Amino acid sequence: MASVRVCGIDELVENQASRFVLEGVPIAVVKDSAGDVFAIGDTCTHGDISLAEGFVEDDTLECWAHGSKFSLRTGKPLTLPAYEPVPVYRVEIQGGDVLIDPSVTLTV
Repeated sequence: MASVRVCGIDELVENQASRFVLEGVPIAVVKDSAGDVFAIGDTCTHGDISLAEGFVEDDTLECWAHGSKFSLRTGKPLTLPAYEPVPVYRVEIQGGDVLIDPSVTLTV
């Protein structure tokens, strides 16, 4: 599968997650204060909770329900109760558009 346009980069709010569903795959997309864009699986591995409803701090996304923090770069949980990582997706910016391929996860 090829990369899919998710949104325009200007549509993303800095340090806030946005939820998108691409080909049935829920993905949380975050633009940090440096302007870098990250895409990780939107479902907390501790519970069936949308991470996009959580809190962005530096390069982490915190689940609002139980406080697990996930690295936006690696998908790894940095705090309990989650201990399983979420998938991370490659983000491409082309002509101001954010593109993601939901069928390809990065291993870091």
